[in-house]
This record gives sequence, C-alpha cells and structure tokens, in this order.
Amino acid sequence: MIGADDGESAASRPDSPAVEDDPHWLGHRDRLRQRFREAGADALPDYELLELVLFRALPRRDVKPLAKALIKRFGTFAEVIGAAPERLVEVKGVGESVATDLNLIAAAARRFTRGAVAERATLGSWTAVLDYCRAAMAFADREEFRVLFLDKRNGLIADEVQGRGTVDHTPVYPREVLRRALELGATAIVLVHNHPSGDPTPSEADIRMTREIASLAKAMGVTLHDHVIVGRKGHASLRGMALI
Repeated sequence: MIGADDGESAASRPDSPAVEDDPHWLGHRDRLRQRFREAGADALPDYELLELVLFRALPRRDVKPLAKALIKRFGTFAEVIGAAPERLVEVKGVGESVATDLNLIAAAARRFTRGAVAERATLGSWTAVLDYCRAAMAFADREEFRVLFLDKRNGLIADEVQGRGTVDHTPVYPREVLRRALELGATAIVLVHNHPSGDPTPSEADIRMTREIASLAKAMGVTLHDHVIVGRKGHASLRGMALI
C-alpha cells in the first residue's frame, strides 16, 4: 500500500496541513477515481494521474495545485516520479514521505518492465527491452551504462549497471565488459546508456567506444547485437543507424 498514513498528526507533518471542515476537494477525488476506473489512465492528463498517486500520500489536502506544480517543474509524470528525492523536496509541499512514495512508483515500474523482459525466453520482444531500458534510465539525471548479457538463444542471463557518471559522461572500460561476459558465459551482449539531456543522438565518443567493444567482442567470440541510447525524447540504435 503506497503512502499509508503513518499516524502522525496533520499539524506535525510538513506536507500534511490540518483537516479542513467539509473540504471541497473530496468530491473531486471521488470523481477522478471514478474516471480512472471507467476510462483508465490514458484518459487522464499527467497532472491528474499524479493527483491519484498523491491522494494516498497526502490524504488531508487538495493535491491538484501540488500535482500541477510538479508537472510544471519536471515536465511529465515519468519525470516527476523519476526525479531525485533532493530535487522533489525543493517543490513547496513535498516532504520526504511524498518524495519516497513518488520514487516507489518509479521503482515499481522498473521492476515490472524488468520482469516482462526476464519472462520472455529471448530478446525477440525488442519492444519489452526498450520499455524496460527507458523506464530504468531515460529520466535519470546522471549517465548510466548497463549491459544485457545473453545466452546462445538470446535469453537474458543478466542485466548489470557497469558504471554511473556525470550529467554527460560515464567511464566505460571495454575489457571489463568482455571479462564479465566471459564470466557469465554470455555469447552476446546489448549495450545501453542514457543521455540526461534528453537527446539520444550518439556522440563521437559513444561511437568510438561501441566500435572498440565490438572489435574486442568479436575476437572473444561474443556478438554485440546493439548499443541503444535512451533519453526523454526517444531512443537511438547504433545498429539501426549502421554505425556498427
């Protein structure tokens, strides 16, 4: 259960003001829940979907202004729930408990999409892989570099983050990537990293690093299927762009 009341009084919590007499927003909550039940999430704009999340975290206040403020600050529902806690609490009305509940939604989305990938026998479902990678990395505020290690049937052996860096750089060690592939008995790999800028266009450094790993992998009998770069604006496949 997300955001259950922890028993503190409204006055003692910075993100839960005192209960209003006959609050006007109770009817709005009921109507919004009804719309969600009948029409689903796709029928709701981002701020209203965020309201539904905030209802449980902040049961004693009108959360529409806060939901709109969060969307204005971060851009989208996905960017709100994926934002770092220290950035979330900069928004007036967001305390640690709210930031934790929002990040929990993001963690649940990553776990769900990772499960969808793991349950597929092979990477024949490329859409599931991309959905997982975007959920895991597209909205991070620092670069991450991960590797999907595959068996001879393209089944997923392991998904590992090999490095985390700054807003525009992550150190990558090609020999370490291949050493790990041999340890796991992988016969193929997929490289994935994110661009926090939002633009997934590969840089010259991305291309050089990919080609170096491809060359080493070939010499060791490991196939590099692709290098996918994800960002808020979509994804780029170096294989699809004929860069490897």
